[in-house]
Amino acid sequence: MTTFALDALDLAALLCSRVCHDVISPVGAIVNGLEVLEDDNDADTRVFALDLIKKSANTASAKLQFCRLAFGAAGSAGASIDTGDAESVTRGLFGDDKVKLDWTAPRVLMPKNKVKLILNLCVIAAGTIPRGGVVTVSTSGPSEAPDIRLVARGVNPRVNHALAGLLAGKPENDTIDAHAIQPFFTGLVARQIDYEISIGTLDDVVLIEAKPVEAPVHIDTVPGAATATERDPNDVFDL
Repeated sequence: MTTFALDALDLAALLCSRVCHDVISPVGAIVNGLEVLEDDNDADTRVFALDLIKKSANTASAKLQFCRLAFGAAGSAGASIDTGDAESVTRGLFGDDKVKLDWTAPRVLMPKNKVKLILNLCVIAAGTIPRGGVVTVSTSGPSEAPDIRLVARGVNPRVNHALAGLLAGKPENDTIDAHAIQPFFTGLVARQIDYEISIGTLDDVVLIEAKPVEAPVHIDTVPGAATATERDPNDVFDL
């Protein structure tokens, strides 16, 4: 099967839809809070409304800052990004959510598309543990071409059956919507920088690795879990 080709205008439109979907809820909450302030003079209610506005504004700002790095230009062509900034926007995105971030990757300057790949893999990793848990992010090797590793630990993790195809640029029925555009975009970024992605699951662990194509992608031992040879081959996707 050949890689699915998405028109540039459709890609831009779908990414815009994804960003709007992410920020519409906190922006709507801000509007609701302002309406309460206008219509209600009760002191306790006004305190609640102000708190809602503050939290929602912080959430909207965090989502936009993350999207700017994960989807946007984030500097001129060929620019590098401080991975400390990537960690900061990811922590802001997760915020007080049930998914916690354990960022152990060293702080270095890294080519922006490799940072984009890490950020988008963080979104995918968080999506595999809908009941909450911890996403651990680590890198190894040279900053110009690092090996990327994310471990998502949680209760009953799930890897969507369509994820492998989206990452490989081969969506089901050759269709993409705003919900599926993020993993599809992640695959585009990986192929742009000649990286391969692998995903493996075992019990309460999901392991995601991304490595340069010239280095074979494999699933190593996850601390506290079984080795790759003990895993069900049907649970591992080499893309």
